[in-house]
Amino acid sequence: MKLGTSLLLLAVVAASPEIRYFRYQRAIENLRAHAGQACLVVDAGIFSRAAPGLADLRLYRDGTETPYAIRLAAPAVAAQGTIEPLNKGARGEGVRGGQTVFDAEMPDGHYSDLELAVTAHDFIATVQVSGSQTQTGSAETKVGSYTIFDLSKQRLGRSTLLHLPESDFKYLHFRIAGPLMPETVNGLSVVRLPASQPRYIDVAETAQATQKNRTSIFTFDVPAHVPLDRVVFAVGAQPALFSRDVRIEVQPVQQTIATEGVRFPESVTASGNLLRVHSVQNGHRIDEERLAIDAPSAEFETPAKWTITIDNGDDTPLKVESVKLQMLERDLCFDATGSGSTTLYYGDPALTAPRYDYASLFTPQADAAKATAGQEQANAAFKARPDERAFTEKHPALLWAVLVLVIMLLGAIALGSMKKTATNAP
Repeated sequence: MKLGTSLLLLAVVAASPEIRYFRYQRAIENLRAHAGQACLVVDAGIFSRAAPGLADLRLYRDGTETPYAIRLAAPAVAAQGTIEPLNKGARGEGVRGGQTVFDAEMPDGHYSDLELAVTAHDFIATVQVSGSQTQTGSAETKVGSYTIFDLSKQRLGRSTLLHLPESDFKYLHFRIAGPLMPETVNGLSVVRLPASQPRYIDVAETAQATQKNRTSIFTFDVPAHVPLDRVVFAVGAQPALFSRDVRIEVQPVQQTIATEGVRFPESVTASGNLLRVHSVQNGHRIDEERLAIDAPSAEFETPAKWTITIDNGDDTPLKVESVKLQMLERDLCFDATGSGSTTLYYGDPALTAPRYDYASLFTPQADAAKATAGQEQANAAFKARPDERAFTEKHPALLWAVLVLVIMLLGAIALGSMKKTATNAP
């Protein structure tokens, strides 16, 4: 049995990067003449040619591998739970003539957009917000006045989002004027911190729609491995009021593959809503637009077809000027020396993702140079990588044949031993 065990334990030797095994290269341009950190945007073209997760990306300076770090241009924000209201109650006479008031102890640091947790429906209310560093006994600073609403009966959606300026008050104080009972306000949550303002880059764009029944349909062909994070719509100035449901379907293209039994991933779907409200209702000025929808999490090994459908109901189709697929900006950062030539290589699927101390200890610098990746070129030195797979990977059928023979041999030996024992028995 030792032979079979030895065959099973043969290890796969990890491939090492070599310039000659990369299919593509791009010269790094716009570097400064002095040493310092530099960053460049990793565009969709690199994603489509590189291995999944950019595992085969390598940076070389004058032929020597240079460590790098990839940074998402939307710093991670710790998930914020609901902030419970303090001292919640009502002031004034009656529900509609009075106010719902409460305080909130805010997390340390800066914050901006807040979402109120309101269970009521069909309302318009004004929220006055002020801030202070102590809950009581100190002067309050006015932060702003905001309109929240639920216009579900008019099919215009709802918004309880407060777009505060960047603030760091330890306590916020809320006064809500409108038809909201104190028991319908269950607190708030921090939606976004100022430091996490994301940056996006366009991957694809179209203005061509297909009208089918009561829907407007937009389609895109997206290369393999390209991550998409949101869909953005540009809609004409009119109408001033609309709410349209949107469905996104991502279907991987099932390419012809020689290997039998390959299972292709199923389609992925997501939904959202386009909203525009510019109106004065019950004396309240409402200005709210939501023309971007989060994309479903879908990154396939094959190209994919994206179908985006707007349900117009019984209304006239929207005048959609463009639909864009966007990805969060990914920056590749490294320490430039101020001299020599730096080149980005990719297109070697045998490689695994590198592990650099530089990436583990990376600290972004505000004055980093904004480098760019030049035009993609075929690597003139490219040659196919030799098959470095273990013998058992190259010839799996032979491995199983040997194992079967070993098992048969051991079975025969055991059977012979049993017969011999039976013959010699008294």
